[in-house]
Order: sequence, then C-alpha cells, then structure tokens
Amino acid sequence: MAKTRVYLDWNATAPMRPQAKAAMLQAMDLQGNPSSVHAEGRAARKIIEDARANIAKAVGARSADVVFTSGGTEANALALVPGLRRNGDVATRLIVSAIEHSSVRSGGRFPVEDVQTAPVTSSGVVDLERLRTLLADGAPALVSVMLANNETGAIQPIAEIAELVHAAHGILHVDAVQGFGKIDIDINALNIDLLSISAHKIGGSKGTGALILTERLAGYEPLIAAGGQEKGRRGGTENLPGIAAFGAAVAAHLDAGAAAMARMQKLRAKLETGLQAVTPEMTVFSSDVPRLPNTTLFSAPGMKAETAVIAFDLEGMAVSSGSACSSGKVHASPVLTAMGVAPETAQGAVRLSLGWDTTEAEIQYLLEAWRSLSNVLVRSSDVVG
Repeated sequence: MAKTRVYLDWNATAPMRPQAKAAMLQAMDLQGNPSSVHAEGRAARKIIEDARANIAKAVGARSADVVFTSGGTEANALALVPGLRRNGDVATRLIVSAIEHSSVRSGGRFPVEDVQTAPVTSSGVVDLERLRTLLADGAPALVSVMLANNETGAIQPIAEIAELVHAAHGILHVDAVQGFGKIDIDINALNIDLLSISAHKIGGSKGTGALILTERLAGYEPLIAAGGQEKGRRGGTENLPGIAAFGAAVAAHLDAGAAAMARMQKLRAKLETGLQAVTPEMTVFSSDVPRLPNTTLFSAPGMKAETAVIAFDLEGMAVSSGSACSSGKVHASPVLTAMGVAPETAQGAVRLSLGWDTTEAEIQYLLEAWRSLSNVLVRSSDVVG
C-alpha cells in the first residue's frame, strides 16, 4: 500500500483546481491568436476578457485595469517603476517593507540609492510611525507593502498604510500574491494604486499573473513595449491557456466564498492547538496579529528547519522552511531577521500552510506524527511522549 502523503505547502503553490485544468485544456484546442480579428481570434480574445473580468470582480477593480503577466514576480517588476504619477505628484523614490518578497526588495527599476526600507515590528507588521517618518523625509515615494506575509501569514494594515502614503503624496503598491484567495480584497476600499497577484497560488497554472494598474495613475512605462498587447502595457502574445486557467480558478474561488476561508481557519486552530499540546514551549510567529487563515510558522527549541522538513517528508508530509523561492538555501529568513527573532529560534522555523481541500484527517495525521518527530527534533525535557 502506498504511503499516505499530506500536502501542507499551499503557500508555495496550490494544486490546480479541476475547473482551471479543464479551462486550460479547452483553450489549448483553440487556434486563434487573441489579437486576430477573425472568428478564431475573437474566440481566443473572449476567453482572455472573461478571465480579466473574473479577476477584476475578485478585487473590486475595473476589467480595463487588469494587465496579464508571466507571474507575480513580473507583476512586481512592472509596478516598481520611477516616474509614476498620482494627482500630479511624481514618485521619485521607492520605500519597501523589510519583509517583502525578493522581487520587491530588489527595487525593480529604481536605482539602489533611491530605495529605502521600512522596518517592521516584532509581530511582523509594518511599523507605521517609522513609515510616517520615512515618507516625511523626502520627495513623494512609491511604497510597496505586501498584503500578507508568505512566511508568517501576518496581514498588513493596508488601509492605514494607504492613508499615510497618500497624505504624503505617494503611491501604494501591494503585493497580494500570498493573500489573494485567502482573504477578501477590495482595491478601492483599501485605496490601493497597484496590486500584484499570481495564478498558481489560487489554483491556476504556474507562469501566469496580473498587475492591477488603477486609472488613478499616469506615467507608466512598460517593461516590454513591443506588440501593443494589454493596451500597450505589456507586449507579447498572451498566454491563452494560462489566462484561461487563471480566470477559471478565480471563478471557483468566488463560488466557494467565505466558507472556504472559515474552514481553513478552523483547521489551523486545530493544528496549532495540537502542536502546542505536544510542545508547549514552541513559538508560533505573528500569532498576536491578524494572519492568513491557512498559515502557521512555528519553531521549537533546538529544532533545525532543514532537518525538520526532511523528517516531515519522510513521514509523508510536504512542509516548508519558508519561501519556496529560497528552497535549497540554508540561511536566515529575512522576514524573521527583520522581526528581531533570535537566530537560534529563526533557524528552526517551519511553515505549515493549508488549502481549500485540506481535511481534518490530514491535520490529525500530522499531529500524530509530530508526537514522535518532536522527540527527535526538539530539545526539551518537557515534550510529551
């Protein structure tokens, strides 16, 4: 009998939804180029525009504001451009939070000398007073803050950040790659100017994403200008199968509604309660602030993340030591370092992330395995056997 496998690395990537896979296969059978005016081209174009409408609906944007990309990393690169204007104010510098994804921390198209870092609190949320000081000390800025952290799950106070940024005549970009599909997003209620999202985190295909570029902005310069696709904002023939899958995945998410998110949060509570019952001295990071309903990042005394991930894998469970973009590299998490976590605690951080079809039986399987694993991985005389 095959050994049970439990997938608890949904923040790295989500399995494709059946609806997305079906839409992708259907799009592969179409012959037309979406830019062609004949019937085949129009059929391809309709799939793209239907997907664009689904994505816009999911975040409260206009369809015309959705620009398709090759993923979240490209969407971030498209957003981080000097010279963007809002109400006539030009953003000439970039401020990023200390816990951003590497594609944001790299600064996009801003010169290194024009990039500043906004610190976070020990709970993993942006320090609003420090951000206020940075905004006041210089020209209008493009500020980039993620909606929710990919490692801790900590949800950032985006509405408050937007108020600070706009009061300082700045522009706000939000990397929502990790939060999209796990918490509600309304780009207008949160007063976001640019929003990055990715398909494979919500059950679409890898290699597809989008930047929502609101009508409030001017001065945008594309990375790829040739071809005129996406209204001149991103050249190149559109990835029709990937976009079709993206649109179908978003539609499935919208159909599932809040019940799916509430279910994940209930399972996460069971998971954390069970882990702490076995290992009371463990740390759950950002547990004192709002988090994504599916994310647990924890550490225990003496535990080494790389050893723990392998041990979980041998027991049939896929977990992560942090961002999948850094897999295979043993180094301190920039997120936990920014939060001021002691190196000996940070080195043991393991991330468990759930999804829409994670079951209670899978959580129970992990908890039963943890009773044995903790005796090997955790340095404590108080661990329950």
